[in-house]
Amino acid sequence: MFRLTEYMHQLAKPTPVRTRRGSGAVKPVVIWNLTRRCNLKCRHCYTVSADVHFPGELTHEQAMANVADMEDFGIYALILSGGEPLDRFDFFDIARAARPFTRMLALSTNGTKIHGQNADRVEEIGFDYVGISIDGIGATNDWFRGVDGAFDDAVRGVRECKRRGIKVGLRFTLTRDNAEQLPDLLKLCDDEGVDKFYLSHLVYAGRGDKNRGEDAVHDHTRAALDLLIERAWADVQAGRHLDIVTGNNDADAVYLMRWAQERFDPARIDNLRDHLEAWGGNSSGLGVANIDTQGNVHPDTYWSDYTVGSIKHTPFSRLWTGPDPMLAQLRRRPRPLKGRCGACAHQSICGGNTRIRALQLTGDPWAEDPACYLSNAEIGIAEADRLTVTPFRGKRHDPAHDFSL
Repeated sequence: MFRLTEYMHQLAKPTPVRTRRGSGAVKPVVIWNLTRRCNLKCRHCYTVSADVHFPGELTHEQAMANVADMEDFGIYALILSGGEPLDRFDFFDIARAARPFTRMLALSTNGTKIHGQNADRVEEIGFDYVGISIDGIGATNDWFRGVDGAFDDAVRGVRECKRRGIKVGLRFTLTRDNAEQLPDLLKLCDDEGVDKFYLSHLVYAGRGDKNRGEDAVHDHTRAALDLLIERAWADVQAGRHLDIVTGNNDADAVYLMRWAQERFDPARIDNLRDHLEAWGGNSSGLGVANIDTQGNVHPDTYWSDYTVGSIKHTPFSRLWTGPDPMLAQLRRRPRPLKGRCGACAHQSICGGNTRIRALQLTGDPWAEDPACYLSNAEIGIAEADRLTVTPFRGKRHDPAHDFSL
């Protein structure tokens, strides 16, 4: 996640970079998909969820054992997701057990079920944040979500959270079919007092892979970032408090650097670069982990085709600190990148961007990310050095065995 507003504050009032204390493995933010069951049918759902029972999901006992293991391991941030997590039969038991040991407990939901008793229980448990997914205004959102009335129900969920004093955000996946509604969504944030706006770039996984032809073309992506950057800077200058973040395209950080270089003195740029390099870009397999509905552990939520192991057989803490070869490669800095990403002058900022898109397109997790919207000149390589990515049509190799450096 790229915290755009946070870095705007650094440009306004620079502070020294904070270094991480201690040693040992980084304790990741864990995104736990509790169930595939969901009342919506989103076109870009990375879990391919539906409103049916899916066999093989964790039992109550297995889920609670995982909560205890995460507590012992020292997990500080936990995001409960789905499908629709509120459709999990013991959702509130899991959340209540996780609350005491997490500094940040978040709920990722479509928002349609946050009302009445559900909203009361979310407030009672004390979630730090509720992220509600939305894909446009009115009928646009309902088309993406596959259910009429989903927009109104999601807005109701926002209002129920705000009425109870729960921090709430809107999560928006940018595609060609909804890019023009970004200004309206920002206005919706203003009108409803939303605390955070999260723009997600499309990732080729689940139904997002099947619908990747809808991925925002690069011009749309740049226009969206232009709008968000100008809005975030204006908010910081005016003392407004909408927290704007983006995800799944770490080139956004390099784009911000280039915007800042045209407006600020070298000392501020150097400070911004130091902060961005300390962040380090894509954190799959290092600062982010995923546990899916079957108990399988992945480097992040979009790596469903690569499994580290199952918490049904081995505790998450042991899997995450074990000798898994893909985790070891993802944690390398620099990563063994190829193509434009391998030649990019900004690897220390973006970390090679989102590897799963490269894997889905080429069969190679270390190929260039096709969703990087920066030109060759902007990433410091000559036009003659550009390598062409050929769409992958063969059998995908096992990325765990790709050790080419």
